Amino acid sequence: MKKLIMTLITSLASALATAQTPVASISSPAKTLRVDVYLSAQGEPSYQVNYQGKSLLADSRLGFDLKNQPALAQGFELVSAKTGKFDETWEQPWGEERLIRNHYNQLRLALREETGSKRKLDVVFRVYDQGVGFRYEFPKQDALPQVEILRELTEFNFAADHSAWWTPGQAGNQYEYLYQQTPISKMGLVHTPVTLKTADGIYVALHEAALHNYSTMNVTGAADGKISATLVPTSKNQPVAVTLQTPAATPWRTLQVENSATALITNYLTLNLNEPNKLGDVSWIKPAKYVGIWWELHLEKTSWKSGPTHGATTANTKKYIDFAAKHGFAGVLVEGWNKGWDGEWWKPGGGNAFNFYTPTPDFDAKELARYAKEKGVYIIGHHETGAAIENYESQLDEAFDFLSAHGMQAVKTGYVETGEELVNGLYHHGQFYVNHAQRVIDKAAQHKIAVVAHETVKDTGERRTYPNIISREVARGQEYDAWSVDGGNPPNHTAIIPFTRLLSGPMDFTPGVFELTLPSRPNNQVNTTLAKQLALYVVIYSPVQMASDLPEHYEAHPDAFQFIKDVAVDWETTKPLAGEIGEYIAIARKARKSDNWFVGALTNEQARSLNIKLDFLTAGKKYRARIYKDGATAHYKTNPGSYEIEERVVSAGDDIVVKLAPGGGFAISLMAE
Repeated sequence: MKKLIMTLITSLASALATAQTPVASISSPAKTLRVDVYLSAQGEPSYQVNYQGKSLLADSRLGFDLKNQPALAQGFELVSAKTGKFDETWEQPWGEERLIRNHYNQLRLALREETGSKRKLDVVFRVYDQGVGFRYEFPKQDALPQVEILRELTEFNFAADHSAWWTPGQAGNQYEYLYQQTPISKMGLVHTPVTLKTADGIYVALHEAALHNYSTMNVTGAADGKISATLVPTSKNQPVAVTLQTPAATPWRTLQVENSATALITNYLTLNLNEPNKLGDVSWIKPAKYVGIWWELHLEKTSWKSGPTHGATTANTKKYIDFAAKHGFAGVLVEGWNKGWDGEWWKPGGGNAFNFYTPTPDFDAKELARYAKEKGVYIIGHHETGAAIENYESQLDEAFDFLSAHGMQAVKTGYVETGEELVNGLYHHGQFYVNHAQRVIDKAAQHKIAVVAHETVKDTGERRTYPNIISREVARGQEYDAWSVDGGNPPNHTAIIPFTRLLSGPMDFTPGVFELTLPSRPNNQVNTTLAKQLALYVVIYSPVQMASDLPEHYEAHPDAFQFIKDVAVDWETTKPLAGEIGEYIAIARKARKSDNWFVGALTNEQARSLNIKLDFLTAGKKYRARIYKDGATAHYKTNPGSYEIEERVVSAGDDIVVKLAPGGGFAISLMAE
């Protein structure tokens, strides 16, 4: 009986909150989305979201629990509610879409406590036709000079227990997990973006934007579609998640909302909520393809540590430089070139042995810089830290001076650790780590160096503000196929991440493996066909793409390798053609400063046929289509290397029908004649 009474009280309270008159409302430019903001009788702020006339988010709480202060969660009065409009089109210096429209209506609410110290809190909503972003701002005030946040009370209470695709949060593996699909009520603590599908076929991606000087936001699912923000704390012994000096602002909390899964792919709300480029002239940032001493290390053909099997030798690096120069690749990644790899660097404290400006004796950095420049390529530096951040920061100046002195235009950073904590006991994705990642971006920008960050903080669109953070990992990449005890990424993995992880930004997935059965690893294989490996260059967006396999494997398949050589990495526009989360996807992209298009499509374990309508091509032009597709008997398990190549001349309005094998895919280059 007591439980029944409490349920009735909770339901009544929810109904009363819904029935209240909002203190302010704002709709998107085309009125597809509306946000209503409420203050309860106790002065508790909350909001609701409606999409196309239906409830998307029910009454959802706003506010904070603070250390040594009353919560900023009730007792508020509305001081003002100001609205505004904004509409611009801005140009990305590089990206999946050159021109992006930023069009929203804004509502700024100024709240103040009615009694006591009368602390102030602003909440700003930006409402787009394709989503909502909101953040908190703490004005400068004597009553609140410093904010120590224990919990952010933000809620995203969906109208029903929708289906969700997610990976766990704070689980100790740098967010590199396979995706699960469950109702919201079964999620637990999860990483964002988390992508939802309603019973009505509405797709929603929940994430954050402009994460600076703040803790990463995970979210926790509960019954009836309720989701709450969960900030990563400082450490196990320090419950404070965020410390700010006012004035200050939080990151944006974001909801990208579309009527199809494919439309999410070209929803640029996260980018739009970041500030414009702060670096000025960034013409030195060059999207590019690269090769390197990497896959052979994962296959244990060579090793990171020094000795007779060392991979990062002068001779081996020159081999890769020669291969890159011959085939038109701009960069050569070299891992294991510096001192510190000989110990158990992946264990807590092992990363303190890394030196970021002292090569091993068998790696002649000066000679290799000269040789690479002579060949028209550059070496990509590598800074694995073993999560020993203080050791890395103590060498940042020398490390980036070394990169600059040796013509290294990009660096791959790494933060491998075996738990959820850094070496110093702080959480991997807390405020300290977020600020560290920014310091590395800033230092790299000073030296005109692009950063490809692995095991780093998740992407929240900062590339708009700092275009030298050019790509990240932050998901299970292709390396897991080489050694993961579960046998590698299943075929549906790459049919999920375009609708989840990739909504946050570019991913350095490292595609392009041609030797798929991995004879040296009988319990593992790359669970795709060869044609699907080609499709990944279009499906998984990154302005830096690796041809990850060994040179000899490419030389054994020169016809298939031609697609990797031809495919662009910087795009004028992106056109999702078809897809459903975890099932299949097809995307077309037009190369920047070119009339050439490239198409990539892939499937999960199920064979299927796709009809690609070439409506996106320029009318009146002829294109030579080269279609790289699965062979008649191809299968990701039993015959992954079987592929065929077909050529024909096509134009706008034509169709190309292609069959995809189980775990397969296809790639098409469309070269304007």
